Amino acid sequence: MIALYILLAIVVLLFMITVHELGHYIAGKILKFKINEFSIGFGPAIFSRTNKKNGEKFSLRIFPLGGYCAFDGEDEATENSPTAFSNQKPWKRIIVLLGGVTMNFLTAVIFSWILLCTIGYDIPQVSKLNTEFPNQFQVGDVITEIDGQKIDFAFGKNYVELLDSYKEKAGYEKYYKDNGELPDSSNYYVIHNVVVERNGKKADPFDITIYPKIEVDEKTGENVVKSYIGIETKAYVFNAWEGFCRMFQMAFGFAWVVLKSLWMLITFQMPIKSMTGTIGTITTMATLASKSMSYMLIFIPLIAANLAVFNLLPIPALDGAHVMFTTIEWIRRKPINKKVENTIHFVGLIVLLLFVVVVDILHFVL
Repeated sequence: MIALYILLAIVVLLFMITVHELGHYIAGKILKFKINEFSIGFGPAIFSRTNKKNGEKFSLRIFPLGGYCAFDGEDEATENSPTAFSNQKPWKRIIVLLGGVTMNFLTAVIFSWILLCTIGYDIPQVSKLNTEFPNQFQVGDVITEIDGQKIDFAFGKNYVELLDSYKEKAGYEKYYKDNGELPDSSNYYVIHNVVVERNGKKADPFDITIYPKIEVDEKTGENVVKSYIGIETKAYVFNAWEGFCRMFQMAFGFAWVVLKSLWMLITFQMPIKSMTGTIGTITTMATLASKSMSYMLIFIPLIAANLAVFNLLPIPALDGAHVMFTTIEWIRRKPINKKVENTIHFVGLIVLLLFVVVVDILHFVL
């Protein structure tokens, strides 16, 4: 059964790559660039058809994790061809080069809207009350802020992590270990200024109490202390208009998370084994999808934002580096030696492929 989810994960990745190359293709067509081939996948062609009017070839190739949009004269200086990519004005080339990133980001925006309007994501809504631990919540409350900290997975605080941090601050476990009992109610930990939207309107801020309770651990049989605020939550599902108003913020949020992760990796705040390459990504997607297909609705905008950010990096072989070289040419008003540039991009591609392989190996071995 897992093979079907692996196939689904591959289809999702192939869709993302196709969208990226389609962005280059659309921009090239609008600006009247000559396109030799649009290919989905690499390697030997399974299917190929050539447009007799303009000579464009459309191919489906055997290795699905890739694709390309080949422009005439893209990798070599062709002085006698006015339609050649290298002979087009720099600003036109930059627009075409950014076409893939733009399409990836638009995909992230559209699927962020779908995600928000179907299963929700980061904003919690009260779904059930526990009268054993009374607080001022009501069923249907949408929690937007806690003690001045906005609930937002990218630009604010993650609700679960924030609540766990307050439960840790309450210190009930340590108190129980030191005293053999729980503190009395006058010493319960209080979280201030909780803000909710109730019946579509912002309610007055209120304080909530974190309650301790001794329970028996099912695995060890020992007494443990757990903390409660008396509610169960689910992700808030936005209506169509609310989702539309937030979809750009959501997409930028996914992109910001990717940037933060890259920065943490560069500054050694995150171990390299926490990253995944192509195989690791497919495996993770397939594993989570086998538990719930709703994970795919999260993966699609995340991967789209990831591709947009990653391709903007000024690393040789990526769109960002091509834009950088074109910008340098534009500033100095003189073409860069194509052989030198192509060599740099080729070396960059090899290094990137090796890096992806190493990352996958470390992810599965360590």
